[in-house]
Amino acid sequence: MKELLVVSVCKEKLHELEFVDPVTDILQGADINFFVRHYSKIKKEDLIHSNKIIICGTSLQDNNFVEDIKSFGWLKSFKKPVLGICAGMQILGLIFGGKIDDKGEVGFYFENFKKEFLGLNGKKEVYHLHNRYVSGWGRDWEVFAEGNEIVQAVKHREKDLYGVLFHPEVRNKKTILEFVKE
Repeated sequence: MKELLVVSVCKEKLHELEFVDPVTDILQGADINFFVRHYSKIKKEDLIHSNKIIICGTSLQDNNFVEDIKSFGWLKSFKKPVLGICAGMQILGLIFGGKIDDKGEVGFYFENFKKEFLGLNGKKEVYHLHNRYVSGWGRDWEVFAEGNEIVQAVKHREKDLYGVLFHPEVRNKKTILEFVKE
């Protein structure tokens, strides 16, 4: 049986309590089969065994994944749905040619979703916790929400790759469930 793979990018195991566990709590509550791997321990069998992947966020000062971006090269050829949350969105951006810029935002913000995106449409309150974002998404990506000149939600035009800079596990839990059911 195929399961959803939840990817931790946290350098410190303790940070998974804040960035991975809330995602897995949502999945458990919906009786979704999943397994968790740190990105540095993902094997080819994990990618084959999974039917979808969620790449979770991490703490503000933890940018270790950027120094190890080659570990995510598999995303280029991966053919199954992926949702990147915050750091996960930054990873998608870097792998597909974007660049990381610095700008911190912490707190609740209203974002305007131009059209439906994983159950979000119109003006919605979301939780931001980041000090970096991706610029230069390119034509292969459709932008669904952008606030303060920062892209907040994207989807690849040809692949099932989704990215959100905000944290749906805090305020928009149904977004994760929409991704899982898609």
